[in-house]
Amino acid sequence: MVAATDFKDYYQILGVSKNATPEDIKKAYRKLARKYHPDLNPNDKQAEARFKEINEANEVLSDPEKRQKYDQYGQYWQQAAAGASPPRGAGTQGYDFSQYGNFDDFIDELLGGLGRSGGRTRQRGANYHTTRPEGFRDYVDFGYGEDPSSRFTNVPAQDTEAAIALTFSEAFHGTQKRLQIDGETITVRIPPGVKSGSRIRVKGKGQMSPFSQQRADLYLTIELLPHPFFKFEGDNLACELPVSPEEAVLGAQIDVPTPDGKVTMTIPAGVDSGQALRLRGKGWRDPKGNRTALIVRLKIVTPKDLSPQERECYEKLRQVSSFNPRQGLEEVRL
Repeated sequence: MVAATDFKDYYQILGVSKNATPEDIKKAYRKLARKYHPDLNPNDKQAEARFKEINEANEVLSDPEKRQKYDQYGQYWQQAAAGASPPRGAGTQGYDFSQYGNFDDFIDELLGGLGRSGGRTRQRGANYHTTRPEGFRDYVDFGYGEDPSSRFTNVPAQDTEAAIALTFSEAFHGTQKRLQIDGETITVRIPPGVKSGSRIRVKGKGQMSPFSQQRADLYLTIELLPHPFFKFEGDNLACELPVSPEEAVLGAQIDVPTPDGKVTMTIPAGVDSGQALRLRGKGWRDPKGNRTALIVRLKIVTPKDLSPQERECYEKLRQVSSFNPRQGLEEVRL
């Protein structure tokens, strides 16, 4: 059983208010996940524990149904999500289970005291109707010969949702991760080519039904940490490539980084800043091993510190050049 002192305030963990929008929660999670990710904090046990808490909080608050149960029942939201009625009066204030001697006593309390002194007494051959307590409306009334606890044996185990942050390299090449899920250490194989939003199913590693003792599945949602050079444009990868003014004017052969090494790309003469070139088959890989394109956007970068000889060349170019990039603006007016 979960003690009242074990209650975790998921809103406080993510640093958001109880009225936070899904976008607020997503933004707060990404910021904290980047800060405390184990890869960025090697051998830091406190950061690792904080990262685990952040994932746990995001798992609940990013799921509308789980968040509604959490807001209503506090630490007993998982019981409510599993279909079992939380203890009467349970909520974020906690509840003491130690008052019950066994499961039957707990069920009797849920049913309003059936079988206890002062309550209704079962009579052989008789069926009866009793008012079900709040939160118990999904179950039919019990008749003669029915053990109330047997109604719970068919409550299915609930799938577990968790988020996992990966670097671009881990996601592109595939990796193995050791995760702590509800105190259990599991090893998960991440296939190559996952992206932010990808979901990975780990069979039999979800919540266990306390009644049927069956395990549900674990679903991991991938979040990619930002990369300093690459980013996604749809299914393709994209990058910004600096070029010099003379390379843009005259054209050049330039080495371009790709996920699996550099390739030489031809820059045609007369390109503009912001112009995009496409390298087919050099982008992201999909689960089948196919590759998307790498979109290379050119950025003309001017030199800031010129040598005397370079300055002299640029001065001569200005004197002899007839090119006017603002020629089309001469007639512009309001």
